[in-house]
Amino acid sequence: MEYDLHDIVEMKKEHPCHKSKQWEIIRMGADIRIKCQGCGTSVLMPRSKFDKKLKRVVQKAEDKGEA
Repeated sequence: MEYDLHDIVEMKKEHPCHKSKQWEIIRMGADIRIKCQGCGTSVLMPRSKFDKKLKRVVQKAEDKGEA
């Protein structure tokens, strides 16, 4: 599945905070850091684990208009 920095993604399991499944990707590398859209908690996990838990991309990040 194709995803990029600042995309909003839906995970298979919901976060216990507000029963939110939507997260924003805030760091990408060998590990991926995601931030819960319900409470703002961030979680760091290996990319392989993230790929297994990812359900779909909800919203692609808007282009910043870099020139």
